[in-house]
Amino acid sequence: MTVLGLIGKPNVGKSSFFRAATLKDVEVADYPFTTIKPNVGVAHVSLPCPAPECNPRRGACLEGTRFVPVKLYDVAGLVPGAHLGKGLGNRFLDDARQSDVLIMVVDSTGTTDAEGNRGEGNPVEDVLFVLEEFDRWLAGIIKKVRETEKLKTELAGLGITEEQVEKALLESYPSGDCLEFATTLRKLSKPVIIAANKSDIRGSEIWINKLQKTGYPVVVTSAAYELALRKAANSGYIRYVPGRGSFEVLKELGEKQAEALERIKAFLKKFGSTGVQEVLNRATFELGGVIAVFPVENENKWTDSAGNVLPDCLLVKKGTTAKELAYLVHTDIGKKFVKAIDAKTKKVVGADHELSHGDIIKIMTRS
Repeated sequence: MTVLGLIGKPNVGKSSFFRAATLKDVEVADYPFTTIKPNVGVAHVSLPCPAPECNPRRGACLEGTRFVPVKLYDVAGLVPGAHLGKGLGNRFLDDARQSDVLIMVVDSTGTTDAEGNRGEGNPVEDVLFVLEEFDRWLAGIIKKVRETEKLKTELAGLGITEEQVEKALLESYPSGDCLEFATTLRKLSKPVIIAANKSDIRGSEIWINKLQKTGYPVVVTSAAYELALRKAANSGYIRYVPGRGSFEVLKELGEKQAEALERIKAFLKKFGSTGVQEVLNRATFELGGVIAVFPVENENKWTDSAGNVLPDCLLVKKGTTAKELAYLVHTDIGKKFVKAIDAKTKKVVGADHELSHGDIIKIMTRS
């Protein structure tokens, strides 16, 4: 399962983002270090469903949008000097290593200082220092291992591939600078997307514009608004599909509830969505290099042997072949692979055929 990690300094709304994405209750408070241990939950990425009448085995399909589960870590906030043990230190950095993509949650209002307390802040500097802490922590590991093969083994435990190590070695290690090497390695192995959170608060526009110049993809985000919408939908007050730019009121609302939803409606009209689903989708599909594929047993009806329509949606790496998909479905199916059929085009494809996002694939095996 794809793993996304929420990182950032304390008190920027990471736990609110986590709750909005997973609807899992975690402690949320207006002070640093609310999160002591990483919260782990299931969020969902979304894509247009080829068959809205589908029967998902995992996830869901809402009004033609398929939701596929991913794992989401809410790692407690980092402060300057974390790699030396300041704040809660290396423990948080170690938790972040498990992620395929890092979602940097930033307080786009600039009203929290570097340690997460209320005061003057600089969201651009927050991005830089959090990534520097991660890089310095990684550099500390690299310094202890100088021999290349041992380094590959050590870094494999951090979710870093041999290919990524070799590429980083070519690009930056000849200088002998461990920090430069660590930075290159982090960029190759842990891509970053910025969730410019609290964007519903006046004054955030200035910092959002500056964040967009950092070189990292930025999504305007209001985790608070997304959480409010999902809770209202779960309670039956509104109809809302996560990621969409509108909702429908189903029940009579109180004055405060109606006013809150009007504010949210204005935000959606301005930005197109709350940003939470966009962050999850872009982190997975765009930065994580992942595609969604539907394996089926009947290529004409798009069903499994029990008649369920598109019951499974697998998230796989770009470049995955038809035979590799067969192994992902089941080892025995991979061993007995003969060919595959693209269920949309009915075209027969071979073992080395690379799959595309949204493919529906029937795997043929020898008896």
